Amino acid sequence: MDKIGVGIIGSGFISEIHVQSLKQVPEAEVVAVASLPKEQVRSFAERNGIGKWTVDYNELLSYKEVDLVILGVPNYLHAQITVEAAKAKKHVICEKPLCMNLEEADLMIKTCREEGVKLMYAEELCFAPKYVRLKQLIEEGALGKVYLIKQSEKHFGPHSDWFWDVEKSGGGVVLDMGCHAFLFFRWLFGNAEAKSVYAQMGTYVHKKLTKGEDNSIVIVEFGDGQIGLAEDSWAKRGGMDDRAEVYGSEGVAYADLLMGNSILTYSHKGYGHAVEKAPTTKGWSFTIYEESWNYGFPQEIQHFVRCVREDEEPLITGKDGRAALEMVFAAYESARKGRKIELPFRSKAKRPIDLYLDNK
Repeated sequence: MDKIGVGIIGSGFISEIHVQSLKQVPEAEVVAVASLPKEQVRSFAERNGIGKWTVDYNELLSYKEVDLVILGVPNYLHAQITVEAAKAKKHVICEKPLCMNLEEADLMIKTCREEGVKLMYAEELCFAPKYVRLKQLIEEGALGKVYLIKQSEKHFGPHSDWFWDVEKSGGGVVLDMGCHAFLFFRWLFGNAEAKSVYAQMGTYVHKKLTKGEDNSIVIVEFGDGQIGLAEDSWAKRGGMDDRAEVYGSEGVAYADLLMGNSILTYSHKGYGHAVEKAPTTKGWSFTIYEESWNYGFPQEIQHFVRCVREDEEPLITGKDGRAALEMVFAAYESARKGRKIELPFRSKAKRPIDLYLDNK
């Protein structure tokens, strides 16, 4: 197969990252973008040199030159577009979370399998260079038997307004960012199955903006008794903070994804950009460089393109996304009931947040 033709569905923050990442993948070419509103998608296409643009993603799915689509749309659209893309014989990269509920997840996986296309789940933490090296340390035995992994991602809230609307997003910070941690734990523990979830969550800062929670602590127990501790927040000021800690019988490792790779800067008047979601650059700041590379976005996209081009099994698939979503649902159920929830966990709830809001 020659170059992979890529269609971008979405034109917001994450789609911009996807396009910039694809510029570092010579085996792929962005041939079209679909999004709303009209002026935004037109500007996105012109800015990024994309030949075709449309406000109708079904039109994009009809283009023969599109082999692969990347979804950067609100969560409630993930399942619908994935199913339609699969039926159009397009491979799919779906941003996190996989979808709104477990029924949708099963349909997405089933449809892609039946249509013979790949469903790839975009969890960039599994491609972030620092975290890849962290996994290598674990596999080398440098830390002995690992018994605890902590992962936290914190900032002051999402980029797009739809995240605050639980009808469109499906939940708060646990769904938006806890899903990162849950798959991260599973990956570092060698795809171990989760046994139980215990969660505490609340809305501490953004009650006027959302019904969803803006701060959470979740404990996930895995098969051999290993523990994953996820701390996630939309209530923390000062820009993005993403870090991990791994504790083992023979050692410990600390990995700060962004601040550990940054330039400690003081500026009296401020400057352009320090790090994602930082509200100001006046005074002291952590100035990140090669931000998307540190996150793992180009590496992730390159891997998925190669999987399509060479017909290889992706590192992270829809099944992994479903496993993370199951933990998300169990976390909301735990917060509602105030106790540990055993897995496997089934729920007919249409959105994870519904389990939590039933308690209010």
